[in-house]
Amino acid sequence: MNPIAVLLMAYGTPNSLDEVEAYYTDIRGGRKPSPELLRELKARYARIGGKTPLLEITLAQARGVQDALGDAYRVYVGMKHWHPYIAQAVEEIARAGHTRVIALALAPHYSRFSIDGYIQRVRAALEKIGGTFDVTFVESWNDEPLYIASLVERMQETRAKFQGHDWQDIHVIFSAHSLPERILQGGDPYPRELRETCEQVAAQLGLNENGWRFAYQSAGRTGEPWLGPDILDTLGAVAQEGHARVMIAPVGFVADHLEILYDIDVECAERARALGIEMRRIPSANATPTFLQAVAAVVAASQAAPWDAPAAPTTATRS
Repeated sequence: MNPIAVLLMAYGTPNSLDEVEAYYTDIRGGRKPSPELLRELKARYARIGGKTPLLEITLAQARGVQDALGDAYRVYVGMKHWHPYIAQAVEEIARAGHTRVIALALAPHYSRFSIDGYIQRVRAALEKIGGTFDVTFVESWNDEPLYIASLVERMQETRAKFQGHDWQDIHVIFSAHSLPERILQGGDPYPRELRETCEQVAAQLGLNENGWRFAYQSAGRTGEPWLGPDILDTLGAVAQEGHARVMIAPVGFVADHLEILYDIDVECAERARALGIEMRRIPSANATPTFLQAVAAVVAASQAAPWDAPAAPTTATRS
């Protein structure tokens, strides 16, 4: 029996400072960044060692999900903005002769602005090679119980590092990547799905409604309004309210990359120190066991979705 192909998709990352310009140009749809923007991005990568471990982490996640799913599935990796590109993974899946594919972006919350970009790349790759296998797209998995459990585990682990302090002494800031405000005009579910995740985690931890809040981070430099409040401003507000200990839980990210290693571990940490706040970030999900089980559960559940006929290989389903 031919295994079901699982395509895990992540954002992508340059492997060195020399690749940053081409990577940034890919993100910008082929438009080269200004010298100022390029210098700024290179400086951020240089601050964290010249690259992020996103590709290595994604490959480790794929191995873990493969182990969890077993021989009935075959897991592949494709990146949105760098090598190995999604199109390369689709070509590999086609060469292997798979007839069914489950495509899942390693981002739990759906937005047309972000997740649809992954879906469009799969569709374009299929059209280019004349692919006729069936594809199920998992659009969101923000309320997967094991994903929630993974967040709870890592938050409890981090709470223990606040040396004897309990939740009433720690203010939690949940965060996710900001997106342009214009997504709200069409009723995009992104803010609602983020809120659902935060509320479920808070409920399992027994957090008081005044003991946590949500902030966006990593807004783009596009000249248009992006969703807020921004996490750096939120740290200032938390300090003004008299909170001395802050836990940052980036629920919108599942691996260490620039938005974690620089935007939180450098920028937020520096702001917290200037404000006199003890700040700790929860570890990223990366290839931790509960998170791998969560992704495997999402994949297995999506297998039950209706399959398209080969002539229309673009079914979308919510896990």
